[in-house]
Amino acid sequence: MAHNPDRESYFPKIEKRYGQPMKYWFQIMKDLEDLKYPEQVAFLKEEHGFSQAHANALVMYSRGSKSSKRFETLNDYLKEHDAVKKKTIKAIFKAIQSKYPKTELVIAWNQPMLKYNGNYIFGASILKNHILIAPWEPKVLKTLENKLKDYKVLKKTVQVPVDWKVDEKLLQSMAAEVIKQLK
Repeated sequence: MAHNPDRESYFPKIEKRYGQPMKYWFQIMKDLEDLKYPEQVAFLKEEHGFSQAHANALVMYSRGSKSSKRFETLNDYLKEHDAVKKKTIKAIFKAIQSKYPKTELVIAWNQPMLKYNGNYIFGASILKNHILIAPWEPKVLKTLENKLKDYKVLKKTVQVPVDWKVDEKLLQSMAAEVIKQLK
């Protein structure tokens, strides 16, 4: 089942779990409107036992953000980025899709991701000074550690420069390992 990005989708669970109608929670948020986002979330968690997800949904909705979904397509995702980052991200996904044409490029968690037979296999994220690439299975990073020795490897991601000369074989190996683990 796909996650519903609409913040309102949390409201029935919020009412049930915390025992008050949404009208009550909106009044609480009105009383907290002068506080910053982290203070509002902390208040809901500490004073009312909210989970992070429920607190975030209520706070963001109250601040005018009705959905967590920001991008529909890769081009939407890339709009705010410069030409160098756009070129690198497109080359990253092209490298994998050239070997695995049955992969589907989707936006999930507001990031471009590749799915293969309905399963996530790879994702990437543009940051200010670098790009993070991530095979869906973090074990793949351990499996390919010899090929990754020249990169900054984090727990679940690999940091590459924004102007990275894309290593197609490395990316295809990452995808191959994840697909192998799916079988």
